[in-house]
Amino acid sequence: MNLKISKQSGIYTLTSEQLLPISLDEAWAFFTVPGNLDRITPAEMKFSITNNPGLHTYQGQIITYTIGILPFVKSNWITEITHFVPKKFFVDEQRFGPYSMWHHEHHFTETEDGNVVMTDIVNFKMPFGIIGDILAGKVVKNRVVFIFESRHKILKQLFI
Repeated sequence: MNLKISKQSGIYTLTSEQLLPISLDEAWAFFTVPGNLDRITPAEMKFSITNNPGLHTYQGQIITYTIGILPFVKSNWITEITHFVPKKFFVDEQRFGPYSMWHHEHHFTETEDGNVVMTDIVNFKMPFGIIGDILAGKVVKNRVVFIFESRHKILKQLFI
């Protein structure tokens, strides 16, 4: 697992990389089923898709959720798939939700031995500017890291 997070100009950037012992076709088929997001999100997040986004991801798709952003605090969240290049990458961006900005790139690269490196790049910004950052930035940053650390473990159980 390779995970790092940094902050510059009020924007957090998390980069997560994981090698999966599955083919590019298998990875793409799994990660472009919206319902599988629930399978790879830690239960502590109380994550639930609230609309019917369909069976496969596509550009322009809107997905609505509820998610526990902090202990005892749930939020509605709406994302749109803004970019979609089959078997290469897709991007989801927040349209409404707990962040001032959320931009999540999902990249898939086939290795020489037929496995897949999955790279997530998430850029997010806290609401309410510096005040939001001071009040909740560290907690939210740690929560996002927790989600991706948990995702690594869940994917390892699913595919290794």
